[in-house]
Amino acid sequence: MAFLVDDILLFPCKMVEWVGGKLYKSAEDQLTDDSRVAEQLLELQMRYELDEISDEEFARGEAELMAELEAIRKYKESLSFQ
Repeated sequence: MAFLVDDILLFPCKMVEWVGGKLYKSAEDQLTDDSRVAEQLLELQMRYELDEISDEEFARGEAELMAELEAIRKYKESLSFQ
């Protein structure tokens, strides 16, 4: 009987913890999705080849996206070591 009362009283806290865990996992999955960056790189390359952007814009955009891709890969590596 005591365990049932404990479960009822602690349910709101456990629910908040569960929802928080799900939100954290979802955010982490979105942040570490390197396919999004790969798509942006492909789009940037296509825009460059169609002469929609200049050489400087392409170089700047590519550098930013490559830095973001490298940061994602380093973060994934740090997760695998834990």
